[in-house]
Amino acid sequence: MELGISMFGDLKLNEQTKQRKAPHQRFTEMLEQVKLADEAGLDVFEIGEHHRADYSVTNPQLFLSAAAAVTKNIKLGSAVTVLSSSDPVRLFEDFSMLDQISKGRAHIMAGRGSFIESFPLFGFSLDDYDALFEDKLMLLLDLIDKNGTDINWNGRLTQNLQNVNLYPKPFQDQLPVWIAVGGTPASVLRAARLGLPIMFAIIGGMPINFKPLVDYYKENYLAAGHDIAKMQVGINSHTFLGTTSKVKDDYFPFYEAQINQIGKERGWGAFSKEAFLNTTQPEGAYFMGEPNAVIDKILQQHEWFGHSRFVAHMDVGDPDHHLLMKSIELFGTKVAPEVRKALK
Repeated sequence: MELGISMFGDLKLNEQTKQRKAPHQRFTEMLEQVKLADEAGLDVFEIGEHHRADYSVTNPQLFLSAAAAVTKNIKLGSAVTVLSSSDPVRLFEDFSMLDQISKGRAHIMAGRGSFIESFPLFGFSLDDYDALFEDKLMLLLDLIDKNGTDINWNGRLTQNLQNVNLYPKPFQDQLPVWIAVGGTPASVLRAARLGLPIMFAIIGGMPINFKPLVDYYKENYLAAGHDIAKMQVGINSHTFLGTTSKVKDDYFPFYEAQINQIGKERGWGAFSKEAFLNTTQPEGAYFMGEPNAVIDKILQQHEWFGHSRFVAHMDVGDPDHHLLMKSIELFGTKVAPEVRKALK
């Protein structure tokens, strides 16, 4: 199993000054964090795209290019690229550049996006939410399949291309593309039929409830005639580690602030510490606490899902830098080796 971390570049709000952390400070911290993840032997680092005051990264590939310069081995990807409001041609070129800079460590994680700020920002209608994703995904896959060479494309909601060649070419023979999904069966089915790797975001509730969706993906992947040896299933969940169970108390204020900010916009009730702690229990979705508890939960979910990648999302609420660095260190040096040993 590949093990990695993901981030959104959250920017903490200072309740006294009502100012958020400066993006340049957060970028500096994140570069130290991804460098540590690489040195600790983790396999993957992914960063998400948002266009909001509480997140710092609007362009994952730009940050990942900076990360490529301070790392050696770790794979670098988006999580996610909001494909519906992006230009697939620009994405192919940008990720090909990232792939060259990183010498073959780039991948794209495409999603429809649970945040919608990018749609009006770039001139797209939410009425076309799914159609945009479908059209742009098929164009992106065509570009990747043909390696940006001799492209001819007539799109419904995308540009038309005639005898187009794109540069640079990626370092890898072909840029990897993953599909990120929540709990929508239609999205799972599309990924399966296309034979694309899939990442399930399990960020609340009872993870066991995702087993039918994971099985649905596997069944339809095989029914479409794809090679089982190439099938990749990933799980992404909110994660935070410490040397004692006290880490839950230390992390909760950061997590609570961000969840309540989003909840206020979406009409949710206040997020309680009881709900937080309940979701950190063995059957819950959060991977939070001491390393052994996280190891046990990863292995338990592997029995359910048989997944090949687990990505720990670690910066909800922008926890203090030293706490996050310790969480990454423990994940890389304590959790990852034991999981790999158990799954040999």
